[in-house]
Amino acid sequence: MYRAHDVRNRRIPSLAIAFLITGAASVPALEVDPAIPAYESASGVSGNLNSIGSDTLNNLMTYWAEGFQSIYPNVKIQIEGKGSTTAPPALIAGTSQLGPMSRSMKKEELDAFEKKYGYKPTEVKVAIDALAVFVHKDNPIAKLSLTEVDSIFGSTYKRGGKDITEWGQLGLDAWKGKAVSLYGRNSASGTYGFFKEHALKKGDYKSSVKEQPGSSAVVQGVAADLGGIGYSGIGYVTSSVKALPLSDKGEAAAPNYENCLNGNYPLSRYLFIYVNKKPGQPLDTLTGEFLKYVNSKGGQEVVLKDGFFPMPADVIEKTRASIEK
Repeated sequence: MYRAHDVRNRRIPSLAIAFLITGAASVPALEVDPAIPAYESASGVSGNLNSIGSDTLNNLMTYWAEGFQSIYPNVKIQIEGKGSTTAPPALIAGTSQLGPMSRSMKKEELDAFEKKYGYKPTEVKVAIDALAVFVHKDNPIAKLSLTEVDSIFGSTYKRGGKDITEWGQLGLDAWKGKAVSLYGRNSASGTYGFFKEHALKKGDYKSSVKEQPGSSAVVQGVAADLGGIGYSGIGYVTSSVKALPLSDKGEAAAPNYENCLNGNYPLSRYLFIYVNKKPGQPLDTLTGEFLKYVNSKGGQEVVLKDGFFPMPADVIEKTRASIEK
């Protein structure tokens, strides 16, 4: 049974993947599941919409806002993306209608919301992400195990490994003595929390991790540092870095769409938007229509264009039902 905050251990038989054949090689090209319905505009949609939360989702929220405002010019959308930890307090205070998060809410966050409103917030899946481990494009390392990842970034070695501080320890004989330079997120980040829980098995980070204020900054740091290694959402990949295949117990799997869906990539996850929806009552029109747009064909095409992975139609169907009930 898969957990609400990731897509591991979940197999979906019908993948929305087309294959472009070039010579003898086949290169997977993604497309949005054709069974996902197009967005149908509604009447009476106007007003102000505020979004406070995830940095990982910052670009996606901006692109969704632009697409939504092209349909509804009278709508104004404000977006602030300083980290998933900022979403729950904003929803509780009522300063935002949208709480984008790159992890599920923690029990204490859910409890704080419920204490004020008498019910829990509604979790809306909006995209799939492979939380990737990036190295410089000229780094010869081919893959890593999660035990090695824990030994690189962690200080408590919950996966049973030993401290790794230089690239020679990972089999790069030509790089013996070359220090591993660590880049990560700060504690306000949902990505920081997800990586800590799943890669480090809730262990502690090394104090030498250079904490960055955003996902893009992590990748930029690695791109400028030949010995650098960092973690960030797959949507932030650039030509200056490479995302490594990772393994847990089996073979190493690349951080691609197919491996996220079939459970082979060990750091796959859903991305969410949380909203304040009273059970048995519909969302306000503006918030509801924005989420319908996000989970439409056009909204999921935005996901694809931004470098993340679109959701299958069956997940979209369940998500839309949870919004409307």
